[in-house]
Amino acid sequence: MTQDTIERSTTTAPRIGFVSLGCPKALTDSELILTQLRAEGYETSKTFAGADLVIVNTCGFIDDAVKESLDTIGEALAQNGKVIVTGCLGAKAGDTGGNLVRQMHPSVLAVTGPHATTEVMDAVHRHSPKPHDPFVDLVPASFDPKIGIKLTPRHYAYLKISEGCNHRCSFCIIPSMRGDLVSRPIGDVLGEAQRLFDAGVKELLVISQDTSAYGVDVKYRTGFWDGKPVKTRMADLCEKLAELAAPHGAWVRLHYVYPYPSVNDILPLMAQGGVLPYLDVPFQHSHPDVLKRMKRPANGEKNLERLQQWRQACPQIVVRSTFIAGFPGETDVEFEHLLDFIREAQIDRAGCFAYSAVSGATANELPGMLPLEVREERKARFMAVAEEVSVAKLRQRIGATMQVLVDSAPALGRKGGVGRTYADAPEIDGSVRLLPPEKASKTLKVGEFTRARIVDARGHDLIALPL
Repeated sequence: MTQDTIERSTTTAPRIGFVSLGCPKALTDSELILTQLRAEGYETSKTFAGADLVIVNTCGFIDDAVKESLDTIGEALAQNGKVIVTGCLGAKAGDTGGNLVRQMHPSVLAVTGPHATTEVMDAVHRHSPKPHDPFVDLVPASFDPKIGIKLTPRHYAYLKISEGCNHRCSFCIIPSMRGDLVSRPIGDVLGEAQRLFDAGVKELLVISQDTSAYGVDVKYRTGFWDGKPVKTRMADLCEKLAELAAPHGAWVRLHYVYPYPSVNDILPLMAQGGVLPYLDVPFQHSHPDVLKRMKRPANGEKNLERLQQWRQACPQIVVRSTFIAGFPGETDVEFEHLLDFIREAQIDRAGCFAYSAVSGATANELPGMLPLEVREERKARFMAVAEEVSVAKLRQRIGATMQVLVDSAPALGRKGGVGRTYADAPEIDGSVRLLPPEKASKTLKVGEFTRARIVDARGHDLIALPL
């Protein structure tokens, strides 16, 4: 065999540049694509230059996200030239009715919508086929085949339980990009959860467009897990996830939970510690007239009553939410109603968007569009009140001893570290700044829990001493 033959037979696989934008739901799509790329022997790269082609997983929800996605596509084209686009922006139409991405960047190789792993891989195969190498193609990949490639740290992971949404909120275009609700089979969801826990995941973050509606599309069909029947329903799913998490001492955290009456069914599980007493609830507003214009599915007039019931059933519960300020037609009275709601509801963590006229949203046709400066001013006023409430609630934790999941611990934590309590979801809530332990024998390790005494609160973060 000649040297030339040897070199050809060991040709390295194509390198695929990859960038993932948007929410955790888009992140799980990216994980699926990256896992498939790696399973087929492709190499991946975080840079555009030098890659054989680039995949950009986009977000298309609000104007800033659309701009970021289009700018990233343009950057990838400039640095590489061969770009495949996927994600929510790929399903978005332009002003003339054609595909927005192709209108703005006609030279892209392919465009797909979200959760389209097969279509993305077909485009990769067309434009950068992997050369067959009989000596290495059967060698196992370096990633854990049980869980695939994850873009989160090893100790936490997102678990997507459904795609799409049945609601038609007037400010949202997600259903037009991701379609109606499609719940994953409960056996598949629990199987993935089991593999993640077995691989060392200590925090499982359950995500979807509407977690409370899990199973509605299949009429809560009975599935099977471990040879036993289990209904495709949020409460049943939570019970099983709690059972799977318990032997590993792991957390289960729920996101995107609409405030339906069915939430009451999982409160006992939260009170018992099976699922974290944490609810991410997208209230969006408080005034019934604004909620009606938003076409929100839940009755806003009952939200204060719901919060009171939740706290009675589970006193330690933490609630985070998102709101929109400056929605079309929002009057001064309606906005003051929202500020009063935040004060009375005592939302632990609140985020706010100034209304953005998303192309394709029916809310754009409503009368009373407010000037941008008014929308931004209301957002600032909202956040000032929300932070006042949040900081006061954080200060109530001073003196408490809490379990902290360690996210960072240089030098085994001898100089301190960073972690989170059950009240803090990664990347969206605050964190716990861990002081250097007083005991010389005490160490901290990323992905493990430590008990810590809260000694101070600064801004959105807590300061704690490991015990």
